[in-house]
Amino acid sequence: MIKTLGMEKLFLHNPLVSGILHKMQVVLSTKNNLVEYYLVLDGKPQVALNAVLGRTISLEFSGLIKCIYCQQKTKNSYSQGYCYPCARKLARCDLCILHPKNCHYHLGTCKEPEWGKEHCFSNHIVYLANSSGIKVGITRASTLPVRWIDQGAIQALPIISTQSRYQSGLVEAILAKVIPEQTNWRKMLAFDILPIDLIGIRDRLLNQCKQELQSIEAENLNSNEIIEIKYPNSISTEYNINLNNLSNSVKKSGIISGKLLAIKGQYLVFPQGIINIRSLTGYEVCFKEL
Repeated sequence: MIKTLGMEKLFLHNPLVSGILHKMQVVLSTKNNLVEYYLVLDGKPQVALNAVLGRTISLEFSGLIKCIYCQQKTKNSYSQGYCYPCARKLARCDLCILHPKNCHYHLGTCKEPEWGKEHCFSNHIVYLANSSGIKVGITRASTLPVRWIDQGAIQALPIISTQSRYQSGLVEAILAKVIPEQTNWRKMLAFDILPIDLIGIRDRLLNQCKQELQSIEAENLNSNEIIEIKYPNSISTEYNINLNNLSNSVKKSGIISGKLLAIKGQYLVFPQGIINIRSLTGYEVCFKEL
């Protein structure tokens, strides 16, 4: 979690600001479990998006794309914000990040051994989350609850702790035979996901997979504290969200303008459709409040 108090005081609300887009920064309020979203430009939070919920805004893309690692201009963005050479050479863009059970560090073939040692050999959490329904996932303990928020989960429950990404990947692969590991973004954005009994599902799941899990060095977490998450939403219950994904079209047309109806995961919801900020990482954009 980003442990920040009063982040909105770090900058004055600016109705016109531009820079290279990064994934939105989030803070989970301890008062009401509501996610506070910040538009990040040039690596800094510059727009408190909750403050413009229900207002008309525009995001105008200049056509410039920069790699968020080497800062070089690139014709296309790969692996959510990288140029092609960086996407090829960086361990954080390797396929084992998506499929941690295929970690090859022990074979001596990690693309960035020092980065891998720091990020992959640390405490990892296997969790259950309710985003588009029940799912199982993994993340570094240090990234919670940001990972759950990025997936649009309304509930989450840590269930197993491991000391490496590889071990957590092995656990996830076993549990994924029973529980899905993917989020259906269309269902997630419906804003009508109902609460489910994560504790009961955990107990049944771990009992069902007990024999297979015995060979993996891991610790069961017995917490009964379900994390609940709420998202900024000005949509009435009668309103049907337009799930037309505009992320690719704005790259071509250069602009999206409309009332900001809601924010969930890394998505902005407008009357004419949605955009995935994560997929637009590295693009230069000008934000305006109209």
